[in-house]
Amino acid sequence: MLLDPVGVAARRAGWDEAMAGFLPGHDSLERAIATTTEAVLGRPPARVLDLGGGPGRFAERLSTRWPAARITLLDLDPVLLALARAALPHSVSVIGADLTCPSWPSATGAGYDLVTAVMAVHYLDAAPIRDLYRRARDILAPGGLLVIADVMPDDGLPSAMNALIPPAGSAPGSAVGSAAGAAAGAAAGSAAGAAAGAADAWSRWWAALRESPSLRPLLTERAELFRDRPPAEFTAGVAWHAVAAREAGFGECGLIWREARHAALAALT
Repeated sequence: MLLDPVGVAARRAGWDEAMAGFLPGHDSLERAIATTTEAVLGRPPARVLDLGGGPGRFAERLSTRWPAARITLLDLDPVLLALARAALPHSVSVIGADLTCPSWPSATGAGYDLVTAVMAVHYLDAAPIRDLYRRARDILAPGGLLVIADVMPDDGLPSAMNALIPPAGSAPGSAVGSAAGAAAGAAAGSAAGAAAGAADAWSRWWAALRESPSLRPLLTERAELFRDRPPAEFTAGVAWHAVAAREAGFGECGLIWREARHAALAALT
């Protein structure tokens, strides 16, 4: 399917804006992933796999930083895959596969220096996430690393983490009676406002895609694909992910980045 290059560029550029509310501080996250990878390996990675890579904005930036690297993007969404295939350089391979299917590594192969999953695992339930850790461990080259970045609360700060959750049905600026309540209300209102803004940007991005006739068949395909598989919205703390990584056979694991409730955990072979 041929897509208009100008339209593809605009839609992919808008992806970063749409995702900004769901992944605050994504620029610093990407820097942390890149610098940690180079420090651990002692060189740029030769092969990179980005799981749930969407339209390929992150993969594109990695290919710019590491022009000699062979980068593979995996996703399930037919719309995002089409946008990625239409825009990414030949050094980036784009694969359609389902992370809930145990056979997905057969599509990617093995020998990766770096495997990333940025805002992807919350779509999965606990068991498939544990399986992802195991299968990622199997396809990493010796000395390689896995980076999982998602909503990952700090287990030692439950009060702060809970305060950053937008209250259901709340709106920015709602009145609260006491001084302590006012402070909590301000934090809750800020979180609620950010969540509402993120949801609006996300909806506008998808609505804009419907203006492209060439994407409409893919949007229909996408609707059918996800009709009976809503995102799990599974959220676990750092300790849970660390246990999953160690049970999968990783030798070391720990955080390389945090922004409020979001964090990135690196696991080393």
